[in-house]
Amino acid sequence: MRHRDDTHTRRTGSHPTATPGVVEDRDRAADVRASLRCAGVLLGLLLFVDGAAGSLTWWRGALWLTVALLLLLVLLPVRVSAGAGWLATRRLLRTRRVRTDLLVAVRPIDGVSQRLVLRDALGNRAEIDPEVLIRNPGLWYLLDEGARVSEAAGTLLCGTTALHRLARRIDRETALGVFRASGMK
Repeated sequence: MRHRDDTHTRRTGSHPTATPGVVEDRDRAADVRASLRCAGVLLGLLLFVDGAAGSLTWWRGALWLTVALLLLLVLLPVRVSAGAGWLATRRLLRTRRVRTDLLVAVRPIDGVSQRLVLRDALGNRAEIDPEVLIRNPGLWYLLDEGARVSEAAGTLLCGTTALHRLARRIDRETALGVFRASGMK
């Protein structure tokens, strides 16, 4: 029988990359295309209005291009991937990985966009949009599997309620999807 003060051996090696068991956000490509379309439409509108007003110069065109690129950077979705015991989020210049089997805290952040902040025992931190987990059952399965290991080991001290609430939401969304697909709605 295990006690809280027992020592546990944990894997602390490097995180696997590009292994066969890696699951990625399958809707990311569509989100990237939508971001490109928004930035392109903004650039086109800005150039059209400035050109119709007769004030379009090369430096104003460069300014509008910079504004459109900044919008693209803001809208570009995070790349989320997961494997057995880890979850990674990648932005333009930085990749953050957490060990899901060593989670210490899971904290939901409400605001303009909801986020789930994951922290592991090694000091790593990653933020993820819960909608990504809802749209990708494979990612949710790997995160939930690791969180259950953390919970059983006693390392997950904060956030089990948030994970259970998210699990109920994902189960509800999955059931509604099944009902819609079978024509029972």
